[in-house]
Amino acid sequence: MPTTHPEHPTADKRWLLVDLAMQRLDHRPDALIETLHAAQDAFGYLENDTLRYIATRLNLPPSKVYGVTTFYNHFDTKPKGDHTLVVCTGTACHVKGNDRLLAWMNEQYGLRPGETTPDNRLSLVEVRCVGACALAPVILADGQITGKTDLEKTTAIIEEWLDNAS
Repeated sequence: MPTTHPEHPTADKRWLLVDLAMQRLDHRPDALIETLHAAQDAFGYLENDTLRYIATRLNLPPSKVYGVTTFYNHFDTKPKGDHTLVVCTGTACHVKGNDRLLAWMNEQYGLRPGETTPDNRLSLVEVRCVGACALAPVILADGQITGKTDLEKTTAIIEEWLDNAS
């Protein structure tokens, strides 16, 4: 009996990139992380239909695919804004004030970790550790690490982003 594969959730041509990633590793379950990266690179984030498709094609339980996706901070399950501020809340960064930075982001922009402003200009992400404790407190501004940061430095970065978007 021939194996049938599920149809893509949409007719979007970017699915070819996802399929190629799975094909390279012969649709083995250990192709999961590479496939998730390919899907996120193609679509910008990993929505539920994408995760279900990958689970089916790699013959994995959907719970396993979702668990891996939400465990690693490299994967996004929601669309991100034009700019992303990642705030480390590991012990060193927490002690040196990044918890106050998160509270300020909520007060100033109405953002909690994992959220994006309604205009899609700014996303806020919280991670437990970026591995740069000697530079605490640490943020990642569009992927660029900034150590020994404070509210003034962070504000300047965000204001530059928002001013340049106008």
